Amino acid sequence: MGRLITFEGVEGCGKTTQVGLAGQFLNQRRIPFILTEEPGGTPFGKRIREMLLTKDRYEPCAKAELLLFAADRAQHVKEVIKPALDAGKVVLCDRFIDATVAYQGFGRGMDLDLIGTLNVFSTDFVRPDLTLLFDLPVEMGLMRVKARTTTKGLHTIDDRFEGEQTAFHRKVRKGYLQAAACEPDRFRIIDASGEISRIRGEVESCLAALLKG
Repeated sequence: MGRLITFEGVEGCGKTTQVGLAGQFLNQRRIPFILTEEPGGTPFGKRIREMLLTKDRYEPCAKAELLLFAADRAQHVKEVIKPALDAGKVVLCDRFIDATVAYQGFGRGMDLDLIGTLNVFSTDFVRPDLTLLFDLPVEMGLMRVKARTTTKGLHTIDDRFEGEQTAFHRKVRKGYLQAAACEPDRFRIIDASGEISRIRGEVESCLAALLKG
């Protein structure tokens, strides 16, 4: 049986960079793995991702947003994650169930019990073996997002979640930290405010500890 390792954190925390570096770590050790993400880990999910993340006049309400994430996840688990785990591969996933708790639960104020039920239903009881939470002050993360946007030559942030108010992102961070406090055996909190190389070293230590067990 494979292992599911999820990467979580507020906007600008650098988790996507670390997912790629973690893939390099596994590749060097010839450990079979896949890289994937939510939303958008399947062709069906890419359609949902566009609806969820793109700013336009047809933005979903909070309930529709929650259900779209659940639909994306159900397809993702069935089509990508479960087959990879059954094949004995390590799955490195950029966001998973905890993102829904943090963003839709704490950020949007949706019912946490309902989210828990939807997470179980959409994943068919698949749970992460390890969750790496890249934590940093939201102001620092949003500054990184703004700098990245400028580097791309854009004048405004076009991602719906990145463009939310600071208060929303503080709620999201609180949600992540509370989730980590509730499941300390699954979560590893990594200070994401430092250098990429230092963070990479911490991630690799966490992966090595899990995979040797």
